[in-house]
Amino acid sequence: MLTSTIKLKILVIGESGVGKSSLMLRFTDDKFDPNEQPTIGVDFKVKNLEIDGQRIYLQIWDTAGQERFRTLIPSYYRDATGAILVYDVSKMNSFQKLETWLEELEINTNRNITKMIVGNKIDLQNMRKVDRELGKKFAKQQRALFVETSAANNINVQTAFEELVKKILEDNIFDDQNGVAKSDIRLTGMSDSQNQQPAGGSCTGGYCGR
Repeated sequence: MLTSTIKLKILVIGESGVGKSSLMLRFTDDKFDPNEQPTIGVDFKVKNLEIDGQRIYLQIWDTAGQERFRTLIPSYYRDATGAILVYDVSKMNSFQKLETWLEELEINTNRNITKMIVGNKIDLQNMRKVDRELGKKFAKQQRALFVETSAANNINVQTAFEELVKKILEDNIFDDQNGVAKSDIRLTGMSDSQNQQPAGGSCTGGYCGR
C-alpha cells in the first residue's frame, strides 16, 4: 500500500561541462541534447517515483558550475536532502575540484546530507583520465555512494538517482503529514561506533553502495 508522498530536494553540482544538465534531462525526460548549453544560475525539474511502495516527489536542482554564479547558489542548497556531485571521467581537473564542491556543500547544507559521487561520460572511454577505482576510493573516503554514468548512452542514470533516493529514505525520518525529512536517522537510530564505520558495500552494474 502506498503511503503519503515524500518530498525530496536533490542537488546536482560540479564543474561546468561535466554533464549535470544532461544527467537531469536524461533522468526526467529520457532525452539527451548533445548541444546542451551551460546552466545559467540554477535550473530544476521534478520527477515522481515509486520506490519500495513509497511515493516520492523528487525536485532536482541543477546548479551552474561557473565561478561567476557561485554567489547565487547558497540559497538553493537550503533544505536539500541529497546531493549528486558530478565529474567528467575525461577531465581530471573536474574530479580534483570535487573537494571544493564538497566543502561548499558542507558549509551550505546539513552535514549529514546523503551524497553520491558520479563519474559521467564513460562513453568517452578512449579519452578517460580518471580511473574508476580512483573515483570509487574517493567516494568511500567521503562516505558517499558511487556510480559511473553516461547521459549520452543512458548508462546507470536511472540507477544513480534511484539508489540515492533509497539511501536518503534509509538515512532520514519523514513527517507523516507533509512528507519532509524531520530528523536524521543516523543521529537517532545508530550508535556512534556505527556512524563512524567507513564506507563500503558491494558494486553492481557500476554502482557502489556504502
